[in-house]
Amino acid sequence: MAFDGVVISNIVRDMKERLVGGRIYKIYQPENDEINLVVKNHGTTYRLMLNASATLPLVYFLEENKQNPPTAPNFCMLLRKHIGNGRIVDVKQPHFERIIEVEIEHLDEMGDVCKKRLVVELMGKHSNIIFLEEDGRIIDSIKRIGAQISSVREVLPGREYVLPPNEKMNPFDVEESYFKNVIMEQSMSIDKAIYTAVTGFSKLIANELCYEAGVDGNFSTDSLAESNKDALWKSFSLLVNRMQEGDYRPQIVYQDDVPVAFSAIPLAMYTDLNIEEFDTISNVLATYYSEKDTHSRMHQKSTDLRKVLSTAIERTAKKYDIQRKQIKDTEKREKYRIYGELLQTYGYEIKPGDKNITVINYYDNEEITIPLDENLTPVENANRYFDKYNKLKRTYEASLNLVQESKATLDHLLSLQNSMEIATSEADLAEIKEEMVLAGLVKAKQEKKTGVKAEKSKPLHYVSSDGFHMYVGKNNLQNERLTFKTAGPKDLWFHAKEMPGSHVIVKLEGAEDVPDATYEEAARLAAYYSSGKTSPKVEIDYTRRGNLKKPPQANPGYVIYHTNYSMVALPDIKGIVEVKE
Repeated sequence: MAFDGVVISNIVRDMKERLVGGRIYKIYQPENDEINLVVKNHGTTYRLMLNASATLPLVYFLEENKQNPPTAPNFCMLLRKHIGNGRIVDVKQPHFERIIEVEIEHLDEMGDVCKKRLVVELMGKHSNIIFLEEDGRIIDSIKRIGAQISSVREVLPGREYVLPPNEKMNPFDVEESYFKNVIMEQSMSIDKAIYTAVTGFSKLIANELCYEAGVDGNFSTDSLAESNKDALWKSFSLLVNRMQEGDYRPQIVYQDDVPVAFSAIPLAMYTDLNIEEFDTISNVLATYYSEKDTHSRMHQKSTDLRKVLSTAIERTAKKYDIQRKQIKDTEKREKYRIYGELLQTYGYEIKPGDKNITVINYYDNEEITIPLDENLTPVENANRYFDKYNKLKRTYEASLNLVQESKATLDHLLSLQNSMEIATSEADLAEIKEEMVLAGLVKAKQEKKTGVKAEKSKPLHYVSSDGFHMYVGKNNLQNERLTFKTAGPKDLWFHAKEMPGSHVIVKLEGAEDVPDATYEEAARLAAYYSSGKTSPKVEIDYTRRGNLKKPPQANPGYVIYHTNYSMVALPDIKGIVEVKE
């Protein structure tokens, strides 16, 4: 995801509001390519992270201090010497580049007021943190770049600092005629024409401008009519005005609970997905990268379990289909039984050499023609049909049991797969793995005793608009605990009808019943946390917990009930308040 000039302009604005006039209280270097500044201003302590990582360069405000090495690196010691207790007087974004420049005022060894500049370049593998004299001479940098590394620009002590080469146009300097007659006349796709010509604009921002203008960013600029150019210029101008006025609305876009994009401005092109707005861009960045990291780590840790589940589901589904086909093939068994009985009754009418006989079926008083083997006697023909009937009957009875077992196994595997999709922590994965061990899908491993108690997986916790607490199980073991230990007999239980999903419990806490809004919200939770999440609507069963029973030897989380009501719910949980625990 692009950490572009628009996002940086939002960060610079926040830095100006929070830091200008403040004193640098502490300076840390927790990583080789990261500096943390602790600044006191307006009676508040702010923690600013400046990260020049080649893979993920970032700048945002931290909520808590990071752990620091016992011995400060040289670059950190240099900053402490010069700007420790310095006062931040300005924060800039030169030419709308992915660069943040912090101007700091401090006293030198003689007690005279001096100024220094701390420049943070957020440019992928070229990212750096550079410490400058007021006149632009480089004092030092967190990464020294010599001529052997870059022939374009050296970043070394004593050299004059120059901005990275850039042929793009500052968006604040772009005029209408230039936009329409130069940018929109480049022979390339519309979105590429924008982000390759305007400084700080990413592909994301370019596509958003195209969406707002009602054009497809993948189309060539040759396809643009004058009205399209007018619409694009209008979208571009509105964005520039928004940034000039500081009208930012930081947000994260989610698809199936996975963060897929973030921005400092509203992204209208993602209105069909879940969008969460935040107070500050720092909160967006901290949340986005934390959740992205968690999701990636969870996916990596669950890869082996997912493969085992996928293989087991595929095999069980094939076996289930074969067994159902075998049952379908036994549907003729009753016909063979009737043939045998009718031949016993009307066998005296059969003449030698007859290949069939037509008689009255005394079960429905209709005529029926029975094929015969002319080489067999009537009794032998009857016994032949009885033998076929008995064989198919045995096959049916055996297959019926196998089908029921396979269906139960497949349902259990699909419920495990659904649990995997909504797992949010390593504790959730551990519980899913525990259930898979119990089911014989994976082997139990002897865990080393560390003396640290493993974190226990907890159900999701929501509060309805009427104030009732609602709990959602994230896996089968949790569903079972939630239903039979947490819930009381009079509490309400919700579940998606005939499909894998979470148990949802509404705690009544002494109330006789709950308002309709709570019923609707609990049903939405049950729909959302089920395999029917992507369906337009999901049918939900609900009843009192006291009406549920678990059959002996049943899989974890499996219940039966005979008294229930049903309703249809949308798999959408927007507006339902979640309690973070």
